[in-house]
Amino acid sequence: MDSANESTVVEHEQRLTEWRVHRGPYLGDISALCFLHIPNYSLPFLLAGLGSEILVYNLELGKFMRSFSIFEGVRVHGITSSSLQETTASATDVIAVFGETRVKLCSFSFDNVSCSPQLTLIHLLPKLGHWVLDICFIKGCLSHSNLESHFLAIGCSDNSVHIWDISNSNMVLKVQSPVRCLLYSMRLWGHNLEVLRIASGTIFNEIVVWKVAPQHDKSSSTQEDHEHQSVSSSNYSLLKDKLYEAVHVCKLIGHEGSIFRIAWSDCGSKLLSVSDDRSARLWAIPIERGDLLHHDPIALVLFGHNARVWDCCISDYFIVTVSEDCTCRIWGVDGEQLQVIKEHIGRGIWRCLYDPNSSLLITAGFDSAIKVHKPHAFLTRGLAAAQGSPGRTEMFSICIPNVLEHIGFMDSKSEYVRCLRFSCQDSLYVATNHGYLYHAKLRDAGGAQWNQLVQVSNGAPIICMDLLSKGSFELDSGAEDWIAIGDGKGNMTVIGVTNNDCTPTVRLSFTWPAEMERQLLGTYWCKSLGCRYVFTADPRGRLKLWRLPDPSQSNLQSSTRSNGVSHVAEFISSYGMRIMCLDACLEEEVLACGDLRGNMVLFPLLKSLVLGTSVTQEMKIPPVNHFKGVHGISSVSSVFVTKLDYNQIEICSTGADGCICYLEYDREMQNLQFTGMKQVKELSLIEYVSVDNSSRDILSSSYAVGFASVDFIVWNLVNENKVVKIPCGGWRRPHSYYLGDVPEMKNCFAFVKDEMIHIHRHWIHDRDGKIYPQSLHMQFHGREIHSLCFISEEILLGDNHKRALFSKSSWIATGCEDGTVRLTWYSPGTENWSMSKLLGEHVGGSAVRSICCVSKLHTISSDTSDVPDGRSKLNAAAEDKDNPILLISVGAKRVLTSWLLKNRRLDNKNNFLTDHQYNSKEVDDQVLSSLSSSMTFQWLSTDMPAKYSITHKYPENNVEKVVGVAENVSNTKIDAGPRSLFSERGMMDVRDKHEDDWRYLAVTAFLVKCAGSRISVCFVVVSCSDATLMLRALILPFRLWFDVALLVPLLAPVLSLQHIIFPICRPYKENIKVGNVYIVISGSTDGSVTFWDLTDSVEAFMQRVSDCDVEKFFDCQKRPRTGRGSQGGRWWRSLSSGMSKKRQDSGPLKAKGETKSISYGTQGTSSVPNDSEDSKMVCSQAMHTAPPELETKTDNLSVEICEIQPLHLLQNIHQSGVNCLHVSEIKGGQNTDSCHVYSIISGGDDQALHHLIVELSPKSINLHNGILTPDIPHLVSEPKYGEDINFQNRSKNYEIRFLNYEKFPSAHSSSVKGVWTDGSWVFSTGLDQRVRCWHLHQSKLIERAHLIVSVPEPEALSARACGRNHYQIAVAGRGMQIVDFSGS
Repeated sequence: MDSANESTVVEHEQRLTEWRVHRGPYLGDISALCFLHIPNYSLPFLLAGLGSEILVYNLELGKFMRSFSIFEGVRVHGITSSSLQETTASATDVIAVFGETRVKLCSFSFDNVSCSPQLTLIHLLPKLGHWVLDICFIKGCLSHSNLESHFLAIGCSDNSVHIWDISNSNMVLKVQSPVRCLLYSMRLWGHNLEVLRIASGTIFNEIVVWKVAPQHDKSSSTQEDHEHQSVSSSNYSLLKDKLYEAVHVCKLIGHEGSIFRIAWSDCGSKLLSVSDDRSARLWAIPIERGDLLHHDPIALVLFGHNARVWDCCISDYFIVTVSEDCTCRIWGVDGEQLQVIKEHIGRGIWRCLYDPNSSLLITAGFDSAIKVHKPHAFLTRGLAAAQGSPGRTEMFSICIPNVLEHIGFMDSKSEYVRCLRFSCQDSLYVATNHGYLYHAKLRDAGGAQWNQLVQVSNGAPIICMDLLSKGSFELDSGAEDWIAIGDGKGNMTVIGVTNNDCTPTVRLSFTWPAEMERQLLGTYWCKSLGCRYVFTADPRGRLKLWRLPDPSQSNLQSSTRSNGVSHVAEFISSYGMRIMCLDACLEEEVLACGDLRGNMVLFPLLKSLVLGTSVTQEMKIPPVNHFKGVHGISSVSSVFVTKLDYNQIEICSTGADGCICYLEYDREMQNLQFTGMKQVKELSLIEYVSVDNSSRDILSSSYAVGFASVDFIVWNLVNENKVVKIPCGGWRRPHSYYLGDVPEMKNCFAFVKDEMIHIHRHWIHDRDGKIYPQSLHMQFHGREIHSLCFISEEILLGDNHKRALFSKSSWIATGCEDGTVRLTWYSPGTENWSMSKLLGEHVGGSAVRSICCVSKLHTISSDTSDVPDGRSKLNAAAEDKDNPILLISVGAKRVLTSWLLKNRRLDNKNNFLTDHQYNSKEVDDQVLSSLSSSMTFQWLSTDMPAKYSITHKYPENNVEKVVGVAENVSNTKIDAGPRSLFSERGMMDVRDKHEDDWRYLAVTAFLVKCAGSRISVCFVVVSCSDATLMLRALILPFRLWFDVALLVPLLAPVLSLQHIIFPICRPYKENIKVGNVYIVISGSTDGSVTFWDLTDSVEAFMQRVSDCDVEKFFDCQKRPRTGRGSQGGRWWRSLSSGMSKKRQDSGPLKAKGETKSISYGTQGTSSVPNDSEDSKMVCSQAMHTAPPELETKTDNLSVEICEIQPLHLLQNIHQSGVNCLHVSEIKGGQNTDSCHVYSIISGGDDQALHHLIVELSPKSINLHNGILTPDIPHLVSEPKYGEDINFQNRSKNYEIRFLNYEKFPSAHSSSVKGVWTDGSWVFSTGLDQRVRCWHLHQSKLIERAHLIVSVPEPEALSARACGRNHYQIAVAGRGMQIVDFSGS
């Protein structure tokens, strides 16, 4: 009776609790665009449809204003604005928004004082019978009235037009086209009802043009007909036949695919259509009906897109089309292609919009980005005028003085340009093959004033040149330029140039022999060393450092001798390749060099060596570290060294593979580590990366300068915009560039072609000018998202205030169909997403199917004698402070990538803030910005099978045997000797001649570490589409991959994975922890859920690792494969293939003086070794050339792959595939220190949710024989789902009990795609676009709330607890959205 009363009280409290589900911001494709002209603003506002919301942007300020929710689960398909004059003196902007069959009228107002827009609902129109394709505001009066009124014309997919009276809020007219068919597109044109024209794109690939006209031949309507105008809207269709009719104008035939979009010209005489056939067609439409008697219009075909064309717009000067190929193309009205804009990614650009008043072009697409461009009227003249604004881009040509005297064709004795260098926007240094060095002063009106500075001895050709300028960004008339030139005779010449009265004058000159003839190929300045040190490079990887005399000494005069020039040191590369670039950090005494074959070499650069006044003997300095193939086999073009921390520097390099690579060097440990790479897909070669060092965020202003084929390009790395594009013939021609503080407004480029130096200069001093293109909305994934996970807030350390701030915000990791992995920062107060970082891309762009975060480290206890090097517990505890936090992503082509958290902690920053300052919102925003910019994941390791991999396949005649093993596994008797469940004859080894199409489907991982060891192992359980489930191990920090065990038998591919790790305590002795139990739960396509015990395999592998000599380990993998021109994956091979030939006849290996068997045996039957020769546990890893002794040490870990049998199999839990699983411990209740209760939620294609409660506890000790036996009771309810399994395993010291089972057969109206639980609440989503919130009360699930999300086709769901009964839910699919759930 008491329990019943208690249950009633709890239910009453639950009823009183108000559960609130708030739809947060959606980050996905932009589906609609509209301009809104506001008085007193020179540029219009932009309205963008994003999911079921409308975003408002101020284009004059270039920032986001506010978002408004319009529909409930219905996407915004179109927006139209109109300024309707009311009775008052002010004008009201009316917005019409439509989506599917819904139309809403809203009024838009803007408060100039608060600068806040407001959107107020006027009327929700009745739901229409067909989808709305277009809407248009018109004016006019009906036949029964002489008063002009405002109407809304609504075009529907059944080829009809409805007229809505805005003043009376009723539907007054419906006109049906005589061509009755379904439509893909429709566009209305006209300002009143009498001239309304409709263009309908039918399913027959035709465009039907028709109009609404009064029926003049039936004008004898009676007064009774007019009285029917006042009847209800349900009778308005009866009046249309007596008032208006649909008049056919013409039919446009020519497209060979579905017509996606139609656009009218302003005058209504031209029609532009785009189609599935990759073309756009421009039609001339007859204005009068009599023109139809002659012929149907013939289109002007615009063909150039490589995929379907989604949208278009037309102006008086040009035509704009956007396509699935992610390009926006601008055409002339004559059909000439004028410009191609490619700044979007993914599935294409959905929408484009052009405003002729402001000359602004907007593009938006699947990647959620909104780009603002400003094309100009001179585009009609072709590409020559496509760069910059009219009159602000100077393009002219100049030539060296002696060329003007030469007549005829060039020969071997002709003078030509070898090198170019800009010192500022109007100063250019030119070196020729006759040994001349010229200075060209560029005039504002074009042309140049030439000055000959110097000619090297004997007129030898100048081979290389480098410039060191004090005025790098600001023009300084008193600044000096230092030019170093090397000639073909091996001589070096350094001159100092001073600009006096705008005339360059040679102040100093030094010449000395640096190399043998034809051996001097490069000369380089280093900004950190100043003008007194210069480097020279030869073709064999030798780099020489020279010290110049002090220019401040008064007794130095202009000289052509080597007075005072001394050879300081010689740096010898271990690769023997020519050094192409260098940079130094004198404070950390490191010199970083990149060579011709993509290698990075580090040399010690001692301060005593550089700052010494005299050197008696030159030094030959070997490298302190090196990294092979940073850019594959492509040349390194630039290197930048930045100090990170004490004894730590970051190296940023660019190369001819189109990549920006990042490395970190620890001077104390002498460890050079590859930390990340960014591929700029628009550039095939990157020469330079410009970063605004004055900005707090290094990514706030960053540009990449390079080439793509024959074009010179400056690319904005933050907004992903193309700043400059100049056709120049490629990077092999002599060229030079100069960028100002704002490259969009200040850039210069010079290149040589046909004996002429061509100058492109765009230099605007107005800092208030608008920079185009602009990026209004953050760019996100360009394709579908298959997986996501929250990053735990435990990774941030600091005070409680920072923890409180972070609890309001979230980091979310997402994996996409295009192979990219992103880290996105969500802050609820901004009504928008704050930041999205691209972590990297899977090899070859293979799709990411699953992703998980590993943040908790589990420790396995070991004796002090087993600890390597005999380290104490104190040292081990100190090492445990920096536990690795990993992100694991898997996907197509069996690619498995790991990412390591790189968090530059801010504990020591902002300590000057006082307690009362913590309450400041400005300080909070600053701390949040610092937290968001400081954290990212760097690439750690990638594992994928070799091209000619060996896969195991079972023949069809053994399928019944596999099924029999699965069904009767409880009756299986294991022999004394370990053996495989499958015979050798039944296991076929198939060598694929081509790369297989198998893909990873799901992943779960956990970190394990031996106490006192610095080695940690990430165990990864990954499922493949070939119905295999593998336990793999990643040894850190050495990045070695191993196959540990195969989980068999498996009847179907696994779609979802979860794991449970709970501690085992020794009873009766104060619950001392003696170990962990590692259990994996899998859900398959056949609807079954399986439990696997990995404990024995994990512990045996960790014991094997602890027995190895850690000092002989080597970092196996260095750089991720890119698949680009770098050829980064050319020499990748399997470690086992190279060792099997050497050791196939050798006996057992020895480790630490004891004989060890290659295979390890585990007690019991949960792990059964496989006798197949090709299933050795190997390190399938990419590596560089390693000494044989290192390979021998690595092979000590090469053991046979074990087979792990299922612990428990629940068959037919779902009627079809188990799409999602999630498990969480239930806090409180039956939980004790030794007993743990877990809640398991699964969702499948059968639209059902299944809830299972499992209890795990240590097994009681049998005092008679001391044997620990497992106990797996039957299910509490529905015992038909599988028989219990009892392996009689003597190593098991725990028991598992299934306490409760509950099924919800119709939890969703479509497939369930994502579930999450924390033991108290359950959240689920499905293809029905619903998020449902379930409360777990007394082992029962009760639905408390649900919400329709804006994400089409949801694929994944994750959540995090922000407080008691307060959760953030993330749903991903075609985009991502946050849902806030709370109770009060």
